[in-house]
Amino acid sequence: MATDHQNPTTKQKQSGSSAFKLVIYEQENFQGRCHELTGPCNNLQEADVEKVGSILVLCGPWVGYEQPGCKGEQFVFEKGEYPRWDAWTNSRRSDCIFSFCPIKVDGQEHKIVLYENPSFAGKKIEIIDDDVPSFHAHGYQEKVSSVRVQNGTWVAYQYPGYRGYQYLFEKGEYKECAEFGAQLPQIQSVRRIRDMQWHQRGHFLQWTSP
Repeated sequence: MATDHQNPTTKQKQSGSSAFKLVIYEQENFQGRCHELTGPCNNLQEADVEKVGSILVLCGPWVGYEQPGCKGEQFVFEKGEYPRWDAWTNSRRSDCIFSFCPIKVDGQEHKIVLYENPSFAGKKIEIIDDDVPSFHAHGYQEKVSSVRVQNGTWVAYQYPGYRGYQYLFEKGEYKECAEFGAQLPQIQSVRRIRDMQWHQRGHFLQWTSP
């Protein structure tokens, strides 16, 4: 059940050693009733949460979804405060969140390869231990239709500057854009999800398949 509002500072002191913990407030700026999550929630309404107005992430990271059952538009939350919906998205399509799931951070190393065509074909861009705010600025103008994540956990964005729809990439293969939740094969920036860990700056490579 949701509980009465408590000050975010108080909540932080109570966070303890849980690997994952976030607090959902039904009003903006951490006001109103709040509900604490320490694990997946497939439907917030079933947990007696009527609306997500603001979010405090004590231990993370997490991914929220526009629809129940972890479906629809994705919103990545790392440790910190999100006082209103435009603090976690600028896609302007929806301000609704109905489900949450913790994100497993896969080790210290990060490597992702993004391909122009489905099934890992065409031109590609390889990123190793780095964040890339603009593929276009580095000469990669092509669409992204498939992705291989060899190490780490990543969040990709529809537009440069980490804007637009967000796509969570955990270790594994995504043969077409529908497999990572995209309606169009458009990704123009990507960054690592590090759960506040420090990493050395890495590098990226791009080339055309023979």
